[in-house]
Amino acid sequence: MISLDDIQTAANKLQDRIIRTPLIHSATFTQMVGAQVFLKLENLQKTGSFKLRGATFKLLRYAAAVGARGVVAASAGNHAQGVALAARMAGVAAAIVMPLGSSISKQEATRGYGGEVILEGKSVEESLQAAQALAREGKVLIHPFDDEDIIVGQGTIGLEILEDLPDPDVIFVPIGGGGLVSGVASAVKAVHPQTRIIGVQAAACPSAYESFRAGRVVRVEARKSIADGLAVKQVGELTFDIIRKNVDDIVIAEEEQIAAAILMLLERKKLLAEGAGAIALAALLQGAVRVPPDGKVVLLISGGNVDSSLLGRVLRQGLFRTGRVMRVSVCLDDVPGALAGLLTHVAKHQANVLQIDHDRSLLELPIYVSRVELELETRGPDHMREILAGLKAAGYSAETSNYLAEPPVCRNSRYHLDRSG
Repeated sequence: MISLDDIQTAANKLQDRIIRTPLIHSATFTQMVGAQVFLKLENLQKTGSFKLRGATFKLLRYAAAVGARGVVAASAGNHAQGVALAARMAGVAAAIVMPLGSSISKQEATRGYGGEVILEGKSVEESLQAAQALAREGKVLIHPFDDEDIIVGQGTIGLEILEDLPDPDVIFVPIGGGGLVSGVASAVKAVHPQTRIIGVQAAACPSAYESFRAGRVVRVEARKSIADGLAVKQVGELTFDIIRKNVDDIVIAEEEQIAAAILMLLERKKLLAEGAGAIALAALLQGAVRVPPDGKVVLLISGGNVDSSLLGRVLRQGLFRTGRVMRVSVCLDDVPGALAGLLTHVAKHQANVLQIDHDRSLLELPIYVSRVELELETRGPDHMREILAGLKAAGYSAETSNYLAEPPVCRNSRYHLDRSG
């Protein structure tokens, strides 16, 4: 079983090889939930995620034994980069098996850290099978989570949190295979057992969530998720034993909540987090767990490696979902000045036009009618309603594809998710 001494030993060995990432207070999120909220920023770690800690500690212990054989790992992202850099620092070769279709940027980052990238398999599981075959030929396999040294290395995050904040009430930790939460929980519970450890998993792949409730390891099918780093179909056997002993609860977050959390971290804290990194904030703001008033809450922002193309889509969807951008469809008489008149009414409501699509060719429209699709930048849901009501009052048959629900409310408090400055 992992001990506090093991984790402290790892912390001492890692201190010159990793970044001791900051724990920062967030006035914004504190106001939203009525508790003191702190962010542990592992997105600022070398390679952009916490994964470097476990991989580096593993190789510090076994580099001499590995020698010329080299190491092998399977990953679509963060573990690949962590192992590649850890191997380079240890002076051993690293072969990283990545699934076909892995993002080009993550492949290049892995190569940039010195790893040999091998593309094989349609999923991480199939890539892991290929990595295991290479291990049978002599390479040393570094498992992404179900390995005691990996867990111990990740546990150093827990020690750092307690050094900066000795008495947290709740710590939210992302869960994929369970290595991160196992390590953090082992460290924190050994020093401050009153702290509640809450694991957070994506609803698209709730393997740890279902296992925790069943009391045994349960395999699930995974759907596509923004938090792709957490899409592990089966939690580890070793990690699950630790989770059952040291984790107080596991909750899940939906895709739109994760996307909103990414947007909020970027806008309000100027922090770039991947889906797995933002999921702790998503769980807090959706009210998945009640936090004590004025209590001390830590959110572990586990990584910031997100593809530019995916980030663009996530941010765009986030703007639509939070009512910052709206689409309006209006049918106009196809006569000179009709479009100008519509835009004049839009301008009266201080909406910024981002895009116009003016179509006369739709077969379902009468001959002398055209349809205009406007994409407008707004201040939020209330502004959207104002624009729509104003256009209808002016005689336009305006419709929107946005969901005009009430503004999102943090269920941990009475506060709305205010985005004004």
